[in-house]
Formats: sequence, structure tokens, C-alpha cells
Amino acid sequence: MTVKDDETIRAHWRCFVACGLMVLSPFQYGIDFGLIGGLQAMPGFLKIYGYPAPNTAIGWNISTVRQQLITSLMTLGAFISSATAGLIAAKLGRKACLWLGCLGCVVSNIIMMTTSNINALYIGRLLNGLANGYFMTFSQLFIQESSPAKYRGLFLTAFQFCTSFGTLIGTIVDWATASRLDRSAYLIPLGLIFIVPLILAIGLFFIPESPRWLILQDRIEDGQKSLEWLRPTGAQVEIEVAEIKAAIDKERELGSQVGVLDMFKNPIDRRRTILAVCGVTLQAATGSMFIISYKAYFFTMAKVANPFAMGCVLSAIGLLAIVLNSLIVVRYGRRRVLLMCGLGICGILQLIIAVMYDKNPGAKATGEVLVALSCLYMMSYNGMVATYAWLSGGELPSQRLRSYTFGLAAAVAFFAAWLTTFTAPYFINPDSLNWGPRYGYIWFPSSVVAGIWVYFFLPEVQGRTLEDIDEMFEEKLPARKFRGYKCVRRLTIDEKPNAQHEE
Repeated sequence: MTVKDDETIRAHWRCFVACGLMVLSPFQYGIDFGLIGGLQAMPGFLKIYGYPAPNTAIGWNISTVRQQLITSLMTLGAFISSATAGLIAAKLGRKACLWLGCLGCVVSNIIMMTTSNINALYIGRLLNGLANGYFMTFSQLFIQESSPAKYRGLFLTAFQFCTSFGTLIGTIVDWATASRLDRSAYLIPLGLIFIVPLILAIGLFFIPESPRWLILQDRIEDGQKSLEWLRPTGAQVEIEVAEIKAAIDKERELGSQVGVLDMFKNPIDRRRTILAVCGVTLQAATGSMFIISYKAYFFTMAKVANPFAMGCVLSAIGLLAIVLNSLIVVRYGRRRVLLMCGLGICGILQLIIAVMYDKNPGAKATGEVLVALSCLYMMSYNGMVATYAWLSGGELPSQRLRSYTFGLAAAVAFFAAWLTTFTAPYFINPDSLNWGPRYGYIWFPSSVVAGIWVYFFLPEVQGRTLEDIDEMFEEKLPARKFRGYKCVRRLTIDEKPNAQHEE
């Protein structure tokens, strides 16, 4: 499908409203990560769940096991809910699954705020993860399936922006309450978690269901009504509906079943599944979850001055990178090149941080350089890796298996995040290996390997409709030939008189 150049953002305002509501989901996810890492460096929190430790910078510490579970159970829950997303999506639409996420988020937060028992806190964290898995998976599916190709990259950049913005807000609130010595130090930040589910749950009543999900369920008329709401007034949505249906029918000819194993039976589906899973997992290869989840604790134990303030600076820098990305890179950049550059830069910065700290640990100058390099790392990660990793996972799956494939991709990404957040305390906690920033030695080779994989295997699909992508995979093109390929189906439809489409 091609896009009319005169169809502005104003013409697509309803689609922007719907996708704008969806990006509240990553905002919620970001708030959680911003909050929970800071809580573990608060005396008010550590008095209940930690123990006195006079030899540490703040006089308190938390056991490695508790630190692992408090942070990683959320990503474990997200892994479980994402892994089962395909099964759930076969019966429930994107909106229904997001409502379930809102309910789970509220219940989990009530548990976390009303307990002082560590086991109940674990349950709350796991349930919160189940909810966040639904938020991250089904909101992205809605955006991928509802937005025109012209704006899909922009919406996914906004998605990553809201993740980082949520992390920044959570970090700032932690900074504001960290000096409190009672339970209010962490109860006030946790109270923020109620806001987004309430707004999202109400807003979902006013937008339509995903049109591609409706057409996939053979609810053609409902799918057309959804597109009529999402597209500019007077748009020829019948053509888009016909194209979506034709692409789904073509996929059903190649493989009539829709289930977990069908992601791997057909060589084309298998390739698309592997690419989607590996694409999303690229962000984990940089070690980002180690810095995002534990930045306040990490800076505190590295004896950085004002660790909470420096955590805010780090989050703000990451946010700036996404803004620059949306203004420049989304319009002019090539995703494969950006991913390779981003992975390479992140790996080199992790190595420099590790070497520098290894040579002169604990010094004031080392702490200042550590913060500066961490800011450069977040610029590179948010600006060139995170956005395009999630984008790949959503664009590359086949139409009929999208819920299963993207759910699997998100699940593997969350598992990788869980593995990082679960094992990081062994490396950075003074009661364990006490590596601190030396942990970067692990992530340098990981980033390099990921960059090499992108070069050889990840296709460039910028500006392509989901139906274009279907055609290119069916032609079995190698990754480096995707960018220059001319879609035959698009040309055929474009030749029809008076047919104007969107891209």
C-alpha cells in the first residue's frame, strides 16, 4: 500500500489518539523499573526488607537473594504472560487483554503497599509482572496492526520514549522520597502505579479493536468499521481491508493452522519467528537491564556522589536520545545500520567502564567518569537499539501468527531481562562478587556478537506495509536485498484507476 503525501498527522488524529493511549502501557512498565531499583537504595525500604551494613555507603544493604527476587520476579511474570499471549489472543482481543493487565496491576500494587512480609512482596512483584507482560505485548500488537506504515516507526519510537519517560518519572519520585526514613519513602512511589491502569481502562472504551485482529477472526465488517475510525475521513478503507484479507488468505494457503508449533513448521514462518525473537532480544545483549534496573544501587555502591540525582540524569539523557531519534533517525535513518552502530557503541562503552573502574575503583574522578560514560551508553542504547529491537519483533511476524510470534519474542526478551536482573546482584552486590562496574566485561562481547547477527540476518523493512513484508518473505529474499525490492502486489494495486492508498 502507498501513502498519500497530503495525509497529515491531523488527518490521522484518531489513529494518533488510539496509539497515544496504547503508549501509556510502556509508561507504566517504565515507572515500575524506575521505582523498584531506587527502592533498594532507600533506608526506609531497607529497614523492613534489608539489614544494617555499616561498611556500605548508606549503612544498610539487602541480601543478594532478596535483591534478585524483588527485581527479577516482575520480568519473570512478564515472561510467563507474554509466552501465553498467543493462546489468549486466539479468544480475546487486544483491548480485553489490556483490561486484564489493568486489573492485575491494581491488585498487585495493593498487595505491595499493604504488606511488610517479604513473601507477599514477592507475590505482588510476580503478579505485577504478569500485568506488565500484557501491557507490553498487546499494546505493541495494537500499534503494529492499526497504524499506517508511514507512522509505524514514529509510534514505536513514542513507545520507547514512554518507557524511558516512565523510568525517569519513577527515578525522580524515588529521589524526592529517598530521604524519608519511614515506609512512606517507598509507599509514595508505589502509589503512582495506580494512575495509568485507571486512565487506560477508561480510555479503552472509546477506541476500536485492532482491525487486523478482527479480520483475522473473519469479522470483516467489524474490521472495516475499525479502519474507518482509525483512518482519515473519506479514506478508501475497502482497499486496505481487501489487502489485509488477501495477505491473511495467502498465509493460510501456506499453512492453514494457527498454533504454537505452526510458528516453526513452514520454513517462511520459521524464519520470521526466529528473526522476530532475535530482533527483540537484541536489547538484552547490551546489558541494558543491569543499568536500568540497578542504576541507583549501582551508583550508590560505586560511591558516586548523589546517586539518585545521577540516576535522574541518566534517565533524562536516555529520554533526550529518543527525542532526537524521533526527529532525525525515524525519518532519515536505516534501521540495520543504526542497530549495528548502537550495539557496537554500547559494547565499547561497557568495556571502557569496566576497565576504568578496574584500574581506579572508589575514586571521586572514577565516579564522575562512570556517570558520564553511563549517559553516553543510555544515549546509544535508547537512540539506536531499544526502539528498533521492539520494532523488529512486531513487524516481522506473519499476519496469522502475529500474536503467537510476537508473544514468544516478548517472552524471550523478558526471559533475557529476568536472567540479567536475577544474576546482576551476584556481580555487583558487595556481599557477593562485588564486581560493580566490572560487570561490563561480560556485555562487550555480547554486543559485538549481536551486531554481527544484525549485519547478516536482519532485513530492512522501513516504510513497508505489513503486507509488503509478507510478500518479501514469501519471495525468500536474503536480508540485504529487502531494502531495494519492488513489491509486485503493490505495483498491481497501484495500477488500478483511481486507487489511492496509504503506506
